[in-house]
Amino acid sequence: MGMHVDTSCINCDRATGGPEQKYCPNCGQPTPAHRIDWHFLGHELEHSVLHMDRGILYSLKQLMLQPGRLLRDYIEGRRGNQVKPLLLITMMAAAVVLLNRLITGGSMMDTGASEAMATAQAVPAEVLRVMAAYRTVGAWIDSHFAAFTLMLLPIEALVFWQVFRRYSQLNYPEWLVMITLLTVQTFVIWSVLVLLHRWLPHAQLMAALLGMIYAAVSLVQFFQDRAVWSTIWRTAVSLALFSLISSSAVMAAALVVMRVG
Repeated sequence: MGMHVDTSCINCDRATGGPEQKYCPNCGQPTPAHRIDWHFLGHELEHSVLHMDRGILYSLKQLMLQPGRLLRDYIEGRRGNQVKPLLLITMMAAAVVLLNRLITGGSMMDTGASEAMATAQAVPAEVLRVMAAYRTVGAWIDSHFAAFTLMLLPIEALVFWQVFRRYSQLNYPEWLVMITLLTVQTFVIWSVLVLLHRWLPHAQLMAALLGMIYAAVSLVQFFQDRAVWSTIWRTAVSLALFSLISSSAVMAAALVVMRVG
């Protein structure tokens, strides 16, 4: 039952066209506005999350099964059934962090090598300081993983934009959306691997490798009229450059921690 009168829009006060009208033609407000109750919450959950022809699960399904088509649809403007990329990546980053803490209890950063070096004998004191600073940076990333991910997206998009600049007509904002969706793919893979942690250790490394492969396949599908190998080598170069930049940024942060500490 509506909690407001059905004769006018609760948002802009425009007269409604009768009970068959679902949205105000002036401002888009649903008419009538319904009271928030269990039925309302169930309806919102069903239509926003569980529907397989729109919403979160639909977007994730399309992104994993038909990534090239989803990317093309979103870039070309067919976005009516899709969840916003920023919402998707925020939700998947939160899901990865939650699953990782509940199931593995480990860090989001793979610090196994630094831990092994720290416990080894005859390690120079300066190296131990670097490892300690690296662990401090890793702890910050663990606590701010979603923010860290969002900080890296513009850099990765810039790298892809530059490498593919003469290859496609995509502008930088379009690449930013593309990279956001490709990162969501990696988070979906990572989430599945975390669930299989008992049988498949080193989920982060495997997710990164599989994510790179998935990104290449997705871009091959997206640039379907281009030569496959031409798309693949550009994707590989872009990912390699971004990995180098992001690793350098983390190491630079560790050196800053050393100096401050």
